[in-house]
Amino acid sequence: MARPLRINMAGGWRHRPSRGQKREPIYDRDRQEFLDRLEEMTKRYGVGAHAYVLRPNHYHLLIRTPKANASAAMQRLNNGYGMW
Repeated sequence: MARPLRINMAGGWRHRPSRGQKREPIYDRDRQEFLDRLEEMTKRYGVGAHAYVLRPNHYHLLIRTPKANASAAMQRLNNGYGMW
């Protein structure tokens, strides 16, 4: 069964977790690269990152999206970091 579509709302608060494939580690020595990309994403998309937790194989973000663009912002973060 597919998950329900995410609703993008202007000014909405979102908890956005993401996990590595097969629960494998997603960071080695490059946590700073992820944080740099998170900062770049917040500036580019105007997203407020209010809290985050970085675990070895996943992360959690609490973001606020004034422009209803959470999907585009998260796509930029995950794809950019994954390709890096």
